[in-house]
Order: sequence, then C-alpha cells, then structure tokens
Amino acid sequence: MHTKIVSLLPAATEIVCALGLEDKLVGRSHECDFPESVKQLPVCSEANFPDNLSSAVIDAKVKEILADALSVYTVNRDQIKQLAPDVVITQAQCEVCAVSLNEVEKALENYLDKQARIISLQPNCLDDIFNDIATIANVLNVSGAGNALLEELHQRVDIIRHKLKFSENKPTVACIEWLEPLMLSGNWVPELVGIAGGISILAEPGKHSPYVEWDDIRLQGPEILIVMPCGFPIERTLKEIDLLLRLPGFGEMKAVKNNHVYIADGNQYFNRPGPRTVDAIEILAEIINPKQFIFGYEGEGWIRFDL
Repeated sequence: MHTKIVSLLPAATEIVCALGLEDKLVGRSHECDFPESVKQLPVCSEANFPDNLSSAVIDAKVKEILADALSVYTVNRDQIKQLAPDVVITQAQCEVCAVSLNEVEKALENYLDKQARIISLQPNCLDDIFNDIATIANVLNVSGAGNALLEELHQRVDIIRHKLKFSENKPTVACIEWLEPLMLSGNWVPELVGIAGGISILAEPGKHSPYVEWDDIRLQGPEILIVMPCGFPIERTLKEIDLLLRLPGFGEMKAVKNNHVYIADGNQYFNRPGPRTVDAIEILAEIINPKQFIFGYEGEGWIRFDL
C-alpha cells in the first residue's frame, strides 16, 4: 500500500502511528508531537496568533478571529500540494482544537493534482473516539490492526470498570479546561471521570465544554479539583495557576482543604481523542481511586498541587 497521509490533527497522527502506519505519514500539523519521531515530518499548518499568550488573551483572540469568520489556523496549501497526499485527516469537532474541515476543503479545492480522500473526525464521546479509530483503520486498509488496537483499549477500560464495579464511594470532580475565562471539560471527559469512579460536575457527557462562573463551581463543593487546560502541559498550567488560587473562597473548598487539587497534562492526554484517551482514564483512576490504581503516570501525566 502506497497511501500517503497528511494528518492535521494530533489525535489522528497518534491513531495512524498506533495502527503501524507511521511510515505512510508525509505531513503533520504544527501541533502533532507524539510519538516524538513525527516531529521530523513537514509541517502543514500554523496558528494565526503567537505562542505564550495568557489564557485570557488566547480566549479573546480566538473569539475575535472566529467572529470575523477567519480560521484560528492556516493550512499551508503549497506544502500539502508538494506532498501530494492520498488521504488528509482533519476534524469538525472544534474550531479551536485543530485545523477545521472547512479550512482543509478550501485549501484543497481545485488545488491538488489528484483526488485526495478527506477523513473528518467529530468525536463527542468515548465510543465516537473508538469508532474514529475503526474508520481510519478501514479507510487505510488495516482493519485487522484496528481491531487489535481497539481490543487492547477496551480491555484496559474494562479492567478499571471491573475493579470499581461495587465501589459506592463516587467523589464529585471538577475538571477545569480553561482558567480565564473559566471553562469545565465537556465532550468525553465527564464520561472518563465516570469510568474512573467519580462524578463530573457542571459538564454533561457528549456536550461541548461550558463556560462557568466561579461561584457555581464553589457552591457545588467538588471533592476533587483537576486542572487540565486545553493544549497546556503541566509546566504551562503552573505559570497561570494563580488565576485559580486568587478566586474568592478557593481556600475554603473541600477539595483544597483535603489536599485533592491536581494538575494534569491536558495537551497530551485529555484534549486528544485518540488511543491515549485510555491513558487519560487511567490517570483519572489514579487520582480518584489511588488505593486501587497505580499505573505510573504521576509526575509526568499529572501532579498533586500542594498549596
């Protein structure tokens, strides 16, 4: 099979590699960075605003760009034309998370010298993520590898479900997806929290991440607080954690008083709907049920934030 693949979505890049097809990748997005070896591939997109802006400025800029009907990301059409892919993978899930379907279609329209197949992913829940893996495997003619990968992922989820089958203690959990303005993690994250033995507050499974008022979180009194900003590694979140610490009544919250405040790597584990979504469930299981689960993610995938 000589299929040449351009992936404009970090999760899709991970899926392609997990299916054993890394050697078919010829281009990637500016955000694709796992596995490490994909970083050598040509970059086919770029962000339309600089790195290292504060959360509040990023939010404002994204809203401003989207209000003008411009894309948050730019596709490098010349680069994609030069690579001449047979398959381009993108998403229609979130205008902010990665290059959108609309942007890719515009970039490829009457531009490539041959017809490229566009696969657009739009996952809202865990089953959607698994279905996307199956879809990509089928399109790329490796359905056997897809079935094997999915079987392994399902087994790992089932181990956690089985261990917690009779657990009655289900702590309330607030997963913070953005610090300023405050957002809670929606889409698949509330479902992952449920599998790991918790109850996600103020965010519904399968629905987009909601903006929330601090008072609403405070009044819910979550027993566990996990900070996992979209696209941020732990070090980046630590630079802005003061935004949370300064909020009125923060020190009086149950989670804070009981030392149950955690920072997780949102970028690598929670915002990428691919194989490592199961790693995210294991991370949540370690945090929510530390007596039952030690998978070894502490220090790399998450840390306890000591106040």
